Amino acid sequence: MLVRLLYVSRAVEKDSPRVIESILESSRSHNMGYGITGVLCYGGGVFLQAIEGGRSAVNTLYNHIVADQRHTGVELLHYEEITERRFGGWTMGQVNLSKLNTSIVLKYSEKPEFDPYAVSGKVSLALLEELMATASIIGRA
Repeated sequence: MLVRLLYVSRAVEKDSPRVIESILESSRSHNMGYGITGVLCYGGGVFLQAIEGGRSAVNTLYNHIVADQRHTGVELLHYEEITERRFGGWTMGQVNLSKLNTSIVLKYSEKPEFDPYAVSGKVSLALLEELMATASIIGRA
């Protein structure tokens, strides 16, 4: 059974490219073996990540993320059973939230800065889908 999980968290070391690269590197090296795909967004010290895969693998990964010392304030935004993947082309794609086009952000947010803590999981997922459609997600690895 496939599931999709969406969570938000804050980086312990805000604006540290080393932390982001470390998370992306570990995601890309481990996720394929567990059948996990997804996308990681980062900006202003906030992570927004969608993870897809088998229920057990996704749940195990999420528990690992909650315990990861590089994150704080981890909140589950959305969890659903799915019939197909939306982010199947990425072991872990990447988006810099702080460099998003303001018109895209304002479509989903009250302010020109996107804050996943202040919107629903469905809104955050809709933003990710638009970013995917507009080729804003990089790093297909």
